[in-house]
Amino acid sequence: MKPETEAELAEMVAGLSEPVRIVGGGTRGVNGPGAVLETSGLGGITLYEPGALTLVAQAGTPVAEIEAALEAEGQQLAFEPMDHRGLLGTSGTPTIGGVVAANISGPRRIQAGACRDFLLGVRYVDGMGQVIKNGGRVMKNVTGYDLVKLMAGSWGTLGVLTEVSLKVLPKPEAVATLAVHVTSAGDVIQALSAALKSPFEVSGAAFDPQVGRALLRVEGFSDSVTYRTDQLKSTLSAFGEATEVSDPAELWQGLRDVTPFHGQAGDVWRISVKPTDAPEILTRLEADQTLLDWGGGLIWARVPKGTDPRARLGAFQGHATLVRAEAETAAVLGRFQPESIGVQALTRDLRARFDPRGVLNPGLMG
Repeated sequence: MKPETEAELAEMVAGLSEPVRIVGGGTRGVNGPGAVLETSGLGGITLYEPGALTLVAQAGTPVAEIEAALEAEGQQLAFEPMDHRGLLGTSGTPTIGGVVAANISGPRRIQAGACRDFLLGVRYVDGMGQVIKNGGRVMKNVTGYDLVKLMAGSWGTLGVLTEVSLKVLPKPEAVATLAVHVTSAGDVIQALSAALKSPFEVSGAAFDPQVGRALLRVEGFSDSVTYRTDQLKSTLSAFGEATEVSDPAELWQGLRDVTPFHGQAGDVWRISVKPTDAPEILTRLEADQTLLDWGGGLIWARVPKGTDPRARLGAFQGHATLVRAEAETAAVLGRFQPESIGVQALTRDLRARFDPRGVLNPGLMG
C-alpha cells in the first residue's frame, strides 16, 4: 500500500484487517508484519519561510530535498539527521517522516538539541484512520497538548506521520575542529567534559578509539570561531596539544553516520549513558569496536553476531538499542531496552488510545 494523499492514507488505515509495517524511504531495514504501508508517496515541501526559520514538509519528502532547499537559503537542519544506509547496508531514500518517527539526531545534539526539539507541529493518522493535527506551523504556536514530541521517537507505533513542521537554523559562517590525542577512556571523558563545560560553545564532542583522537567542534562567525578555538587549545592543554583538523564537514559527517563501522562484520548497538559512566561501560562491553559521541553520552559498539551487550552491562543508568543485526537476533534480544513495569503500563495505555486495534508496527517497541 502506497497512498498519495493524507485522505487516502486515512482510508487505508481505517480499512486495515491485519497489522502493517510502516516504511518511509526503506533505509532502516525494520522487521515487522509482512503487509507494508509506505509513506514515500506523501512527498513535497508545502511551506518554507526562510525569514521565519520555518519549514513544513510531507512525511515522505526526501531529507536530501529538504537539505537542498535549506542550503539555497544558507540554512540547515541543526540536529544533523544520520544517514543509516552505509551502516545498515541498505538502499532507499531517507525521508523526513522517518527521521522524526525515530527522533534521529546527530553530533550537534549536545548543543542544539534533538530532532524533537525542532518540531513545531505534526499531522498524522492514528490507528483508527483519524487525521490528527497538533502544534502549528510557526514557533509562537504553543497551544494544546504536546503530542508533537510524543510522536517523535514513537517509531510509527502511535500513528502514521503525514506532515511535519520544523524550525530551521542558519548555517554557521565558519567551522573549526580540534583534535587531541588521548589514550585512556578516563582521559577522553575528562577532555571532552572540560571542553563542554567551558564557555566556548562546543557543538560536537566525539572520540574514535581507532585513531585515539578526542574531537571538538566550534561553529559560528569567523572571528568568534577563531577566538574560541584558541581558548579551547589552552583549556585542553592539560591533555595534550590540540591541533586543527582539515575538512571538518567530512569528518563530522563520518561521525554522524558511524562511517568507521561501515562494511565491518558484527552487530551494532547504540548505548546512551551518563558521560561519566562511559569508561566503566566500555570496560564491561568488551566490544570489537567503539565510537563515542555527545561527549561520551552516546556509545556506538560493534560486537560479534548474536552477542547480548545488555547481559554484559547488567544494571546501568541508560539504555542499549540494537541498530544492526540479523532478524533472529533482533527477535530474541529486541531492538529497544526493556521497559520498567511502570513504563510498560504507560506505554500500553498510550497505544490503546492511539492504536486500539494494534495495527501499526505491532511488537516493534516491545
